[in-house]
Amino acid sequence: MRRSLLGALPSRKGAFLPEDDTVHETTRPRLGDRIMAAVNRDPRTAPHGTRNDALLAVALAVAAVCAALFTHEGRHPDALGWTLLLAVHVPIVWRRRRPLLVLAVLVAVIVPYHALEYNHLAPTPVAYVALYTVAVTGRPLRTVLTGATVLVVSTSVMLTVSTHQAVELLRTSGWIIAVLFCGIDVRYYRQYVASIVERAVRAERTREEEARRRVAEERLRIARDLHDLLAHSITLIGVQTSVAAHVLAADPERLDREAVATALDDISETCRTARGELRTTLEVLRDHGPQDTRGPLPGLDGLPDLVAAARLSGARVEQDLRIRTDPPPAVGAAAYRIVQEALTNAVRHAGPEPAVRLRLYDEPGALRVSVTDDGTGPTPGNTPGFGLVGMRERARSVGGTLDAGPRPDGGFEVTAALPLTMGKGTV
Repeated sequence: MRRSLLGALPSRKGAFLPEDDTVHETTRPRLGDRIMAAVNRDPRTAPHGTRNDALLAVALAVAAVCAALFTHEGRHPDALGWTLLLAVHVPIVWRRRRPLLVLAVLVAVIVPYHALEYNHLAPTPVAYVALYTVAVTGRPLRTVLTGATVLVVSTSVMLTVSTHQAVELLRTSGWIIAVLFCGIDVRYYRQYVASIVERAVRAERTREEEARRRVAEERLRIARDLHDLLAHSITLIGVQTSVAAHVLAADPERLDREAVATALDDISETCRTARGELRTTLEVLRDHGPQDTRGPLPGLDGLPDLVAAARLSGARVEQDLRIRTDPPPAVGAAAYRIVQEALTNAVRHAGPEPAVRLRLYDEPGALRVSVTDDGTGPTPGNTPGFGLVGMRERARSVGGTLDAGPRPDGGFEVTAALPLTMGKGTV
């Protein structure tokens, strides 16, 4: 069955390339595969259709001549009879393009042939081919009506010739019905095969689109992680370096070595933390195993470290954490990254020693995150970054929402609502 369905799929000169990069000698499909491919293919889309039908017309004409010469099913054809017998095969060349017109022309030529009582067996094969073409290319209702019309016309012509011949035609009309139903059956079979092939192509396209979507989501996730990590770490290092430089330049005679040492230790600790998170993120790019091996996700237990780092950078952070239930890991990671980016923006844009308030609390079905400051916000005219975009993407990735913007009474506010139950389609 699989091989027969493959025969319906178009191939390039019947060649099949191996899965590896080595190109071997092409092999021609077997005779059975070619026959099944011809059966499964719509005759109107077959290559070289006119040429093949011309050869078919010649073969049918030869068979008709042999039947007229060696059988005695009527009067032996004379010059007019041979002309009509050969002319009835000419329309077969265009049977794929205009099957009904070909059948009408064939009937118009074959009726006087039978009326003159020439050999009745000779044109039978070409008539069956024309009827089969109508059945295999048209709707069943059209096929039934066409077959009934052909039977009525043929019987009427035979009645004018001989009642015996008309009765004989009705007796053998089962062959006409069989040809018509054979064409209908082949048509339905081709439609069935075409639907299977279409579903297979659609499934393959869906798999490719899903793979591209997963790759894009993974790249976006890594980009968000790198942005949050590097922006937070570089901002803290910059602030701590400024503190150390200020201490060194404020009073060189009375150098506060302890303050300088503390600032340098903070820089070293920030670098170690950033290096560890960066290694965890980059391992995803090198890992060829299952996609679950991403390392531990950051969670709400890491919020105290973020608050401590922000305080070391000069921010006056007030925290209010009221969490009674543990959120899913993805929700905890999203909340951690949102708080990290919000604190980083406050340290960077809110001015010297900003007052920042961090609130996290859970309510039925949702985890609420709020980070506010009393600073001046980003400097107008600066190139916008990806911080707010990344926070919104973090919230959407778990099915939540995020709002960020200036407060009416001054400062900046970031609020997020993250669901505590992960639904389908969330990452």
